[in-house]
Parts: sequence; structure tokens; C-alpha cells
Amino acid sequence: MNAADVESLERATVEGVAPPEVLEIDGWLLPLADGGMGRAKSAVPLRHDVGPAALSEIEAAYRDRGLPPAFRLAAVPGLASVRAALTERGYAMRQPTVVKIGTVDKLAAFSKGPVRILDQPDDAWAAVFTGDGFDPVDSAYRVAALRRSPGAAFAAAGEGGETHAVGLMSFGYGWAGVHGMRTSPAHRGKGYAGAILAALGRVAQARGVERVFLDVEEANPARQIYRRAGFGMIWSYQYWNRAT
Repeated sequence: MNAADVESLERATVEGVAPPEVLEIDGWLLPLADGGMGRAKSAVPLRHDVGPAALSEIEAAYRDRGLPPAFRLAAVPGLASVRAALTERGYAMRQPTVVKIGTVDKLAAFSKGPVRILDQPDDAWAAVFTGDGFDPVDSAYRVAALRRSPGAAFAAAGEGGETHAVGLMSFGYGWAGVHGMRTSPAHRGKGYAGAILAALGRVAQARGVERVFLDVEEANPARQIYRRAGFGMIWSYQYWNRAT
């Protein structure tokens, strides 16, 4: 990953979660949203070698909009001075997350199975996302945000005409991004997630996109299926928020 790859991936990551407003300040991208989706409300550097000079201006931009300042930082040596400055300002890191990338061709061949591809999520898609086992308020916010993702493809799988698993793929800056992978607890282990990943890979093939990424929390057991689908880790990151 060179500097241009890092910037394009970070831009694609933010665009995929469709915050209502995005600013740029001195090499940082500032998605401005409320709700529970960290990528849609945390400032992220577009390079992995920036310093802390812009932190005060970034904090002011969030506060001017009534939002708490928050940051998303890759755990790389080039951002050590930013992490130190945030710690001095009373921020603490949380939610360690892994960024993985892969090739669309390998993803498309990963699995088979009937999957519906939608231009917009229907009620059944949203019902899986907000159903049993998931926080309904946070999930409803995420569905609303993901509906805004420009040019996204939404996938649904299940049996007997029902939807038991969902996911979506965003497109931008030369990347396809996997988001919103969820399977109803009662229907896990049936291969739906793999079928959805592969179907989304074939959508990306049809659009001429070659590279794909996803973000997954370190503790999420879904990392195993992503590994089998050809995704490899390129860096991890944490969110930084004011300690309360």
C-alpha cells in the first residue's frame, strides 16, 4: 500500500458509510454525523505520516456542529505523535478494528448459493439488520446511513422466499467495500455469508472493480470467513474519544 492507496482507501471507507457532511482539513477527512457508526463520525488522516497540528481545528469543526470530536487512527508508527497528543488531550482509544483487503476475482469465486441483489434495501433486508440479536436503535440508524451509500449494491439470502442474511457493497475511488454483513442468529452456519460475499464480488467484477476492502472488529469471529474469502490484513485502527 503506497500513499495514494492509503488515501483512496480512506476516502472510499468514509464515502461507503455516507455521512451527511464531510470536510477536509490539512490532510484529514472529517465525516460529520451523529449516531453509532464510528466511521461516519470520526476524523481520519489521509496519510499515515501526519502530525497533530490540525487537532484543534478538527475539534472546533465538530463542536461547531454540536458533535463530539472523535478520531480514527491506524496503529502505525507514522501516527505516533497524533496518538500521544490525543492522550494528552484526554482521549482514550477503543474498539480495535482490522482493515482487510482482497481481490474481487478471488472473492467472486469463493462460494455459491442463491442471493438477491437489490439497488436499495427492502423491508426484509432491513428487518434482518434490525432484528433479534442486534441493537434496534443503532441498527436502524445504520440502515438509514447505508441506504445513502452512492451506487451501493445490497445483497440478501435465505430460504423459502425469506431473508435470513444481508450485506452490501459500496463503490468509490477504485475500491469495492463490504459493509453491513449480518445473519439472523437462528440461521448462522448455513453458508449465507459466504454466498453473499461471492455474489457481491461478482457485482464488483461486472463493474470492473478489482480491489475490495472491509473493516472488522478484532474480536469478531467473522474474521475467519473473511480470511477464507481471500482478505488479508493491511493495518488495524482504533477510535479515539474523550474519556468519560
